[in-house]
Amino acid sequence: RRAKSFAKLIKNIEVAAKLGGADMSGNPTLVDAVQKAKKTSVPNHNIDNAIKRGSGQLGDAVDYQTIIYEGYAAGGVALLIECLTDNKNRAAADVRTIMSRNGGTMGDPGSVAYNFSRRGVVSVTKTDDMTEDDILLAVLEAGAEEVKDRGTGFEIITEPHDMVAARTALQDAGIEYDSADVEFVPGLLVEIDAETARKVFRLVDALEDNDDVQNVYGNFDVPAEVLAQLDED
Repeated sequence: RRAKSFAKLIKNIEVAAKLGGADMSGNPTLVDAVQKAKKTSVPNHNIDNAIKRGSGQLGDAVDYQTIIYEGYAAGGVALLIECLTDNKNRAAADVRTIMSRNGGTMGDPGSVAYNFSRRGVVSVTKTDDMTEDDILLAVLEAGAEEVKDRGTGFEIITEPHDMVAARTALQDAGIEYDSADVEFVPGLLVEIDAETARKVFRLVDALEDNDDVQNVYGNFDVPAEVLAQLDED
């Protein structure tokens, strides 16, 4: 799993460098991709080589395609499966196989995407002296739409184009952020019980274990008592 995680993080760096160049001062997407890789302990030489490959300094860069598949998990949970691949046919076949083997079903284009919207999401881990008001004060004028308390941390939700401004505002306020990404955020959530959660998590784990799958987004909500039950199990 560690090796697969490294591979996906490196792929993100290559794509960011290809789209925005190797100069991190003018490529905030690359900055975020590199920071995420470093937080996961990807070696610096791997990061440097990924930037060079992506920007064409080591020859022709790999041509990755972003493909979104739609489907359903147990309990009618809607899934968006984001792939970054150099082989569209392989990715499609793998996703279909994983879905069918783990209780999921593929959906037609548009069948679940309507319930998701692209949003900037900046994550911050809580500290003893940090409050939600501190976060709001830091990011309110930077375009933040909402601050969500996630128990162990906060999520700042923005329009995609305001994510960098919100991230910068946190840094200016002396608040460290864990990650900053543009993600698919669901509108309506489906609350699931422990049995359904086990099935959903098993499917999501299987999808995320695939090299071509970069992210899996779902509209499920797991209540605190259900999470506690799963932890006990």
